[in-house]
Amino acid sequence: MKPLDLGKEKIGRLLKAFAIPCVISLVVNALYNMVDQIFIGWGVNYLANGATNVIFPITVLCLAFSLMFGDGTSAYLSLKLGEKRKKEAEKGVANGIIISIVISLILGVIIFAFLPQLITFFGGTDNLRSYAMDYGYIIAIGIPFMMIGTTLNSIIRADGSPKYAMNSMIIGAVLNMILDPISIFVLDMGIKGAAIATLISQIVSFFINIMYLKKFKSINLTKESFKPSLKIMKNVSMLGISSFITQIAVMFVITVQNTLYNMYGVDSKFGTEIPITVHGIVMKVNMILTSIIIGISAGSQPIVGYNYGAKNYDRVKKTLKIVLLLSVSVSTVSFILFQTMPEVLIGIFGSGDELYNEFACSTFRIFLMLTVCNGIQIASGIFFQAIGKPTKSAFLTLSRQILFFIPVAIVLSKYYGVMGVLYAGPVADGLAFVIAIILLVFETKKLSKKTAEEQKQVQETQGPIEEKEHRIITINREYGSGGRYVGELLAQKLGIKLYDKNLITMVSDESGLSASYIEEKEQSITGTLLANFNSQYYNNLTNDDNLFIAESNAIKEIAQKESCVIVGRCADYVLKDEQNIFKIFVYSDDEGKVKRAVTYYGLDEKTALKEINKINKARQKHYNHYTGMEWKDLEHYDFSINVDKFGIEKTVEIIQEMINEKKKIVK
Repeated sequence: MKPLDLGKEKIGRLLKAFAIPCVISLVVNALYNMVDQIFIGWGVNYLANGATNVIFPITVLCLAFSLMFGDGTSAYLSLKLGEKRKKEAEKGVANGIIISIVISLILGVIIFAFLPQLITFFGGTDNLRSYAMDYGYIIAIGIPFMMIGTTLNSIIRADGSPKYAMNSMIIGAVLNMILDPISIFVLDMGIKGAAIATLISQIVSFFINIMYLKKFKSINLTKESFKPSLKIMKNVSMLGISSFITQIAVMFVITVQNTLYNMYGVDSKFGTEIPITVHGIVMKVNMILTSIIIGISAGSQPIVGYNYGAKNYDRVKKTLKIVLLLSVSVSTVSFILFQTMPEVLIGIFGSGDELYNEFACSTFRIFLMLTVCNGIQIASGIFFQAIGKPTKSAFLTLSRQILFFIPVAIVLSKYYGVMGVLYAGPVADGLAFVIAIILLVFETKKLSKKTAEEQKQVQETQGPIEEKEHRIITINREYGSGGRYVGELLAQKLGIKLYDKNLITMVSDESGLSASYIEEKEQSITGTLLANFNSQYYNNLTNDDNLFIAESNAIKEIAQKESCVIVGRCADYVLKDEQNIFKIFVYSDDEGKVKRAVTYYGLDEKTALKEINKINKARQKHYNHYTGMEWKDLEHYDFSINVDKFGIEKTVEIIQEMINEKKKIVK
């Protein structure tokens, strides 16, 4: 296929190319979770379906860990390949697989050993217990296959084979659909048959993904790669922590719902089993339509991100408009289906008594009353991630479930029993919709005010490079130490260029991130738990990771072309393999830092030191995260100096002398 130009190609064509594969994968994954319940409902009874909903939080817990390792490994792989560090990428993938294997085996054993207690914790009743035990024990056997297979699926996508990953999922889902009726109706195995069908499907998908280990495009896994490293495992896990938190939030919501139905179902005509069963089914039906919205929105992410970084704000707004229209169209169709034909939808999952059908219709019509608002809320969350505002994105992603639904459900159920849980649905949807609209209105107004002209902040020295020898000087510095000014004077004296603020334009072009975002975020880690919640489905890198890769590429390109002084941005680590590099760390006393911060940066003298320490802590966290080294460990540097001991000008002279001394030693 001809490469698509994100800045010029028709937005409709771009959305079609990016969104359709994403929608297919997400819908297939949603169907995978729903198929068992359809055949169980027809082949056993609705109580057995309720049992699968009690086991579902256990599955979500395991999925949380497997996505943490899978998405984290994928991010690590992409990050290291972007840095041209293939060996480290290979070790990251191998260690991601190792930790997934270890944790999956531990979880499988724990769940198998404590299944009765877990069933009680997740809302299982006496009537559901026997079904849940039959289903749960078999599912527990398949946990290692499911978790490792899911981890590998994410890694395969990151290696540039989304089609292979998608086919693996589709084969598993189709096989499950074939085996379910055979095991339930032909072999008369009941709910155990459904669990066995799921187990076999997971094993098949697992082996398909295992076969890919010898087909990696970007790396070659060897025995050396599989040498365990706790440090790498920790890094991989931290990169995927947001995926873990997202799934744990889902598990928490399901647990609260089941608990409330247990508490108040006893006093209702519906009892406890009907609400637990019905709510699980309704949410899985809704998941199909939600997956379409997420797929459309995630497909728009590269389009929005690229054009926002290129300052093509009209294309950003046009893409947002199309995504919102498509998302609202899907959610409107969902609303119509839920309000007009709930009997048909619940009938797909088998028959039940009059009370069962009554509560099912109420759940579709009441709980999903404002589902039409979900199109705006979901699309908005992913839009803010695309333009480099992950905090707003995470807030929108979590607001509906955690911030609004759980508190409202707990309060309303005290007054209205099981119906209170249903009323909490539209309340949470409405509140989340209002928040999304407010944030979108403010953001689109900002886009309208922005101009297409790029603001270049270039700080270059006069004259060409006078010396023939190629040399690179990197300067890491404490905030307020005068390190930036040291770099400027040093560049002038050496007759070479200084790279600091002028890197922003280069990096904006490379990463697709806006210059304003880069300037604000480039040397800090955006709340690790927040930044990833709406990461692009096929790109597990956060904007922070993309920014670091783009800066690294720009720095390497500069270092190959010319002599220069580079301030900050982990340049000492990025260029550590360069021959003619001189690495400096500049610091100063607290009194000197405060004085400079107040004089040159306008900080309040009373709070200046606190703010300085906060900024330095962020720099240290950023450096440690991406280099695996300690920022203030002076062993990494050729020379470190306290500016306050000598003053700026003398400091520059000393550094010049040290550079010359190192040159003599090397010669």
